[in-house]
Amino acid sequence: MIDPMSFKSEILFTIVLLVIIIALNSLSKRAIRQFGKTSAIDMNSRKIIFYLINLLFYLVAFMGISLIWGVNWKDFSVFVSSILAILGVGFVAQWSILSNLTASVILFFNHPLRLGDRIRVMDKDFDWTGKVEDISGFYLFMRTDDGKQITIPTNLVIQKGIEILKEKKTDAEEVISNE
Repeated sequence: MIDPMSFKSEILFTIVLLVIIIALNSLSKRAIRQFGKTSAIDMNSRKIIFYLINLLFYLVAFMGISLIWGVNWKDFSVFVSSILAILGVGFVAQWSILSNLTASVILFFNHPLRLGDRIRVMDKDFDWTGKVEDISGFYLFMRTDDGKQITIPTNLVIQKGIEILKEKKTDAEEVISNE
């Protein structure tokens, strides 16, 4: 029978690592929630970021616990490189999914585009002008000025130029402003 006291330091380090990971995860969620509220970003967009942050912390916890419990560095590096190679092949096969997720993160943190904005997508073939209704992990949902509901992959939103327009005035507002 294995004596649990012989693994006292591993158990202690594992508990400390898990407490640190949980605390950092909680702090990062609070910071993202605060950033989302001050920037008027809807909850669906924040959920995507929460998911990606959780994934990152789970990976760090898995690697840390593996190293604490004595996985050999050489074996561990072979394991990680094998997993990364498999993921690389999978991501190349699904490149558009990865690029859409990355574009959603960029739109969340660094793009002035917000829900409710009236925009024009700069495309030589199409005239997409309308109001942004939602931004998900993969698509931007937009209602055009002629009433059509269109979805644009988020990676195209990053690749194409976006012009943020002033809110379109209704006929009654134009009459009032002209008086």
